Amino acid sequence: MKAVVRQALGSLSLWMLSLLAAPSYAQQTWSLKQCIDHAVEHNLQIKQKDIARQQRELDVSTAKNSRLPDLNASASENMSFGRGLTAQNTYTNQNTSSTSFSLGTTVPLFTGFRIPRTLELNQLNLQAAMADLEKAKNDIRVQVAQAYVQILYSKELCNVALRQIEIDSMQVYRLQQLIKNGKASGTQLAQQEATLAQSRLTATQADNDYRLNLLALSQLLELPSPEGFAVEIPAHTLWSNAPLVSPEVIFHEAVMLKPEVRAELLRLEGTEKSIAIAKSASLPQLSFQAGLGSNYYKVSRMPADGFFKQLDNNFSQYMGVNLSIPIFTRFEVRNQVRNARLNQQVQQLQLENVKKNLYKEIQQAYYNAVASQAKYQSSEEARRSNEESFRLMSAKYEYGKANITEFNEAKNSLMKAESDLLRAKYEYLYQHAILDFYRGKELRF
Repeated sequence: MKAVVRQALGSLSLWMLSLLAAPSYAQQTWSLKQCIDHAVEHNLQIKQKDIARQQRELDVSTAKNSRLPDLNASASENMSFGRGLTAQNTYTNQNTSSTSFSLGTTVPLFTGFRIPRTLELNQLNLQAAMADLEKAKNDIRVQVAQAYVQILYSKELCNVALRQIEIDSMQVYRLQQLIKNGKASGTQLAQQEATLAQSRLTATQADNDYRLNLLALSQLLELPSPEGFAVEIPAHTLWSNAPLVSPEVIFHEAVMLKPEVRAELLRLEGTEKSIAIAKSASLPQLSFQAGLGSNYYKVSRMPADGFFKQLDNNFSQYMGVNLSIPIFTRFEVRNQVRNARLNQQVQQLQLENVKKNLYKEIQQAYYNAVASQAKYQSSEEARRSNEESFRLMSAKYEYGKANITEFNEAKNSLMKAESDLLRAKYEYLYQHAILDFYRGKELRF
């Protein structure tokens, strides 16, 4: 039998070389951490969130600088034709021209607390934008982990398919030798060759799925091509019978850690500042003003001092304090306050909705983990049973007590059990990693 195996593997190796003759995907292997770090650095949606964060930083800077004095310069040139006011404060029919220059500043002294509250609001918005950025990073981390697991699963399916080809190839060779000795029929050989062809087709499909999954992950990483890209096969240390933490416990931990909850809490706190900003419009406004200026005045066909002499003579300075007290604003301030309170209610509902969705996600992940754990255990038992059944069937087939159809049925049952076990294993691996991620742990397999 060993000689049969060696000869069958010789023909199998030629087929495997042709299957893998496409561009290699093992030139560079990436760990899950490397994939996540690269995706976080290059993902376009994350870059957009980072730009939004930078915009909120500019809002904070603008609010801080609104306390500073402004400075404005102006210059004007006016010409008048016909009857007009002269420098002697009389009217006459003649042309006049005037040039004036001014430089002034205004310093806000009291704005009804609008400036400090606006600064506080913009600082909260900045923190919320930073939380939004972290939420975008978490989303891409989960997507990368999901794609990574899918690659691991499809890679192992390729191995299962190749083992199936190995078994079928050995049986084809065995039947060929039996036909030479007159102990098997051509029909049996044709049937087994058809089975081998189907196994090769299955392996080709598995290889295509593997390559497509590599493509999907490479696109998440913003790589130009999946050529030369492969993932690292982790050492699995996850399998244990430890009970899962309840969804309620995970939720209480996650609600304190997750950036999407923190962002909505910050925005809810910001609505208090918005209400205060709206109320500030009903308070007095006090500002300090100061400036300086000069002008040049000329009446046509009449003598006048020179340009610079007039600027020197007419040079003036001023300063003053301006107090504005709102008395009746057509209910505009009242409605702005009411609108700010309604926005606060909307934000409170948004916070509750985010928490509710988070709890639903944790519940779903928990019950998926429970199901995958049970499925993994039952799949492991099914694989052992089918493995023993195939071993016994192989022995019976060797001694002629079972036909090729019975042998193939046992083999197909074993291959299916192995495929089901792989799917259950990676579902179990992924769901447990997601539950740990909700608790603030790093995504790892």
